[in-house]
Amino acid sequence: MSTENLKLLRPYTMGDLELANRMVMAPMTRSRASEEGRLQSPHATVYYAQRSSAGLIVTEATQISQQGIGYIQTPGIHTEAQVEAWKPVVEAVHAKGGKIFAQLWHVGRVSHPDFHGGDKPVAPSAVKPDGTAYTTEGEKELVEPRALRTEEIPGIVQDFKHAAQCAKDAGFDGVEIHGANGYLIDQFLRDGSNQRDDQYGGSYENRTRFLLEVIAAVQEVWANERIGVRLSPEGEMNDMKDSNPEELFGYVAEQVDKTGIQYIHLAMVGAGSKYLSLFRDKYSRTLIANGSYDRDSGEQDLQNDLADLICYGVPYLANPDLPERYRVGADLNDPQQDKFYGGGTEGYIDYPTLAEQQVA
Repeated sequence: MSTENLKLLRPYTMGDLELANRMVMAPMTRSRASEEGRLQSPHATVYYAQRSSAGLIVTEATQISQQGIGYIQTPGIHTEAQVEAWKPVVEAVHAKGGKIFAQLWHVGRVSHPDFHGGDKPVAPSAVKPDGTAYTTEGEKELVEPRALRTEEIPGIVQDFKHAAQCAKDAGFDGVEIHGANGYLIDQFLRDGSNQRDDQYGGSYENRTRFLLEVIAAVQEVWANERIGVRLSPEGEMNDMKDSNPEELFGYVAEQVDKTGIQYIHLAMVGAGSKYLSLFRDKYSRTLIANGSYDRDSGEQDLQNDLADLICYGVPYLANPDLPERYRVGADLNDPQQDKFYGGGTEGYIDYPTLAEQQVA
């Protein structure tokens, strides 16, 4: 495919934001934050600034509360110290003309008592997922979670609101609510993990209630144009399943559309997915597609109007100047998979740009 006139590289108006291109840097956990206090690493300032030529950056998943933790060395956005740690990151991206949203995250049952003083992680229902958690003591099998009491749920909704305010205080351009990948909101949506018999379980309306309450709470902090939500209708990550995902997520798309928020980010859907057409029919604003895209498949889905923006993960991890490489048809750097999680600067901020390689 010719690199001339790539739609991927054309500007895009997203609500009240002007994006330089239609390429989104995906939220990718890198596990470089401090374990104590969950403070973002100072190296993240360089990492995100290097990738500021993306039309939009969505940060790595960022906990809304202590209860939301499920992985080692992941950053939070719910304390004053965490806000201060994020400020230089946002400022560095803005200094290079970039746009950056914070992704708000609660892992729910995908956690371990090691992160919670021995207490069980929480979930819609006491359904144990298959899989393991990575704790400071190493890999451990996931446990049966504790089902949230009905009266506890409004408190978690308020945690999302508080984190949204912290993101605003840190200077972010907006927030993305993480409702995908088998984490807490996704657990409420699907009947494989939600077996409740109160107003948060059973019908599509009830299972979608928690998501819509979180959106409404975040809307008290941010304008609609600065709010997105990530969903993964095809995703089976973290042992997720549903008896009728197409019908469920068709309903979810319609209900999210009614909220007026700016975008839905579909994770792990893949090029040409049937869910892109489903959401395109039922959701009227910006649709972001993510799922092992390369330049050509991303361009194809844009040209076919299946999505407005294409989200790239690993290609951005290894190629800080990904839009330029796509523009000129250059080769991409190989990702160092053994350095995806944890560690220091190696495999994090030392990937060369095309210009640096040409000088060398």
